[in-house]
Amino acid sequence: MMPKNELRLLPWSGPDGKPCYLSTDDSGGYMSRLADNIEAVQLGTASDLLDRASEVLDNQDAGPDDLRLMLTEVTRALRDVVRVATSRGHLLAVSELQS
Repeated sequence: MMPKNELRLLPWSGPDGKPCYLSTDDSGGYMSRLADNIEAVQLGTASDLLDRASEVLDNQDAGPDDLRLMLTEVTRALRDVVRVATSRGHLLAVSELQS
């Protein structure tokens, strides 16, 4: 549940790459559910990329272009995972303070 008067870091950036936040007391509202679903997709994508990255690293025939592409994708996924972890960690900390 979203603590009252707390902002939730959303799993996407604004047009200028700046963080987006949601202010709501309704953790079951449309935007909260949308953010939850996008976070789940981002975490699943990161997990899949981890497996693919291991395959590329184990492939002796992988060239610099393959490695650069994989590193680009892994970097993007890691950025998403850090955003999810930051958001959830903040919500947990605030929730514990209110208990």
